[in-house]
Amino acid sequence: MGEAGAPGAGLVAAERKMRREGLPEGAVLGFRRLYEQLAAGELGLLPTDELEPVRDVPVLDGLGDLDGVDGGDGLDAGGAPLDALAVLKLNGGLGTSMGLSAPKTLVPVRPPLTFLDVIARQVLAGRRRHGARLPLVLMHSFATRERSLAHLARYEDLPADVPLDFLQGREPKLLADSLAPVEWPRDPRLEWCPPGHGDLYSAISTSGTLDALRRQGYRYAFASNADNLGAVVEPRILAWMARHELPFVMEVVVGTAADRKGGHLARRDGRLVLRETAQTPPQDAGSFGDHRRWRHYNTNNLWFDLDALARLLGERGGVLGLPLIVNRKTVDPADPGSPAVLQLETAMGAALGVIPGARVVSVPRRRFVPVKTTDDLLVVRSDACRLDAEDARLEPRGDWPLVELDPAAYRRLADFEARFPAGAPSLVDCRRLRIRGDVSFGRGVRVAGEVELDGPRHIPDGAVLGSLDRLADVAT
Repeated sequence: MGEAGAPGAGLVAAERKMRREGLPEGAVLGFRRLYEQLAAGELGLLPTDELEPVRDVPVLDGLGDLDGVDGGDGLDAGGAPLDALAVLKLNGGLGTSMGLSAPKTLVPVRPPLTFLDVIARQVLAGRRRHGARLPLVLMHSFATRERSLAHLARYEDLPADVPLDFLQGREPKLLADSLAPVEWPRDPRLEWCPPGHGDLYSAISTSGTLDALRRQGYRYAFASNADNLGAVVEPRILAWMARHELPFVMEVVVGTAADRKGGHLARRDGRLVLRETAQTPPQDAGSFGDHRRWRHYNTNNLWFDLDALARLLGERGGVLGLPLIVNRKTVDPADPGSPAVLQLETAMGAALGVIPGARVVSVPRRRFVPVKTTDDLLVVRSDACRLDAEDARLEPRGDWPLVELDPAAYRRLADFEARFPAGAPSLVDCRRLRIRGDVSFGRGVRVAGEVELDGPRHIPDGAVLGSLDRLADVAT
């Protein structure tokens, strides 16, 4: 951690740097809290032996059915106050996991439709279906804002009575050995990092968006990641939330082998908590992936009461108090020889453990269709998923196939596209597809059951690949 006194000097320098950038005081205070935890030796880890699995989770289908819509006042027949609901999407990410430097949501997900196209259509369909205002509000980063808003300008009826977006914050990267803010003159932009999606609560407040929403009569928010196109408005959850005056609700799904990332639900000292990958000690890595034990995984589909959030932030000096997550990286992610840095982050789902009265609800997998890598992109472009014509929800047709593409050949979007020039193969009957090496696909290929392919090779037009087929006879 450096010499005695260095943590204090590092914090002073970091705060000075943030204020020079004009960042709001609430962001500075939130960073200070995380920095002080780090300097005190806290790493935000949640050891397995301190956690218990959670079994007693209510399910969506048990919350009560809602039949019919009363479009006159924005209230669903089940009492869901839809006219008081805002739809928030986290759209701060670049497609770096796919080798891109552009907003991830501009990637065609169902060509020619991008993520943003589908989101806009979902919101507009929701307004028609529910007879409610349902404003779309995007949390952008500086890197995604301009291009995303330019793309959405084609939807002239999308803007509502509140701003369409607000900016997430940023904070200094810290040198791992001294905790001082890093200086990187060759590209000063790399001195900064996003504070994790837990910044949602601070950013929505310090940007003035929270006040703007409440002034217009919005009481609730439904927030989700922009790359999860299964996350459409669900009136039953809102009705349940309003009926029981719940301040916060997290949607969870029953885990499967495909849940290789994301956080799982647990109980610590009798209280619900969320454990993320970065909060797991190295010796517990095997336990973290045990989906049968932990069972319930966070979707990052979150519902919260805006009045309750404003009240909590007021009581806590503008800082919600989310658990620390320490991310270890290099100052230049593309240069492993550049100085080691720490990024202090929080997760928005961790509000589960710091908001009194927070609850969870188990939802079907159709509400959780995240696209993190080209593995996922292949599935959602295939016939294993469908884009609903009524509400523009992207959902699996059946069980989600487990796809594992060789990262050397498929990680970058351009390389991925080159290997599927005629589009994705049929995966509706596929359980697992694993590709090692360079394999390209012709038109109309069908994959069924479990298939493993080794490259280099080309799969010809119309080939049918079965679960016992090792494909030695289809190479060309």
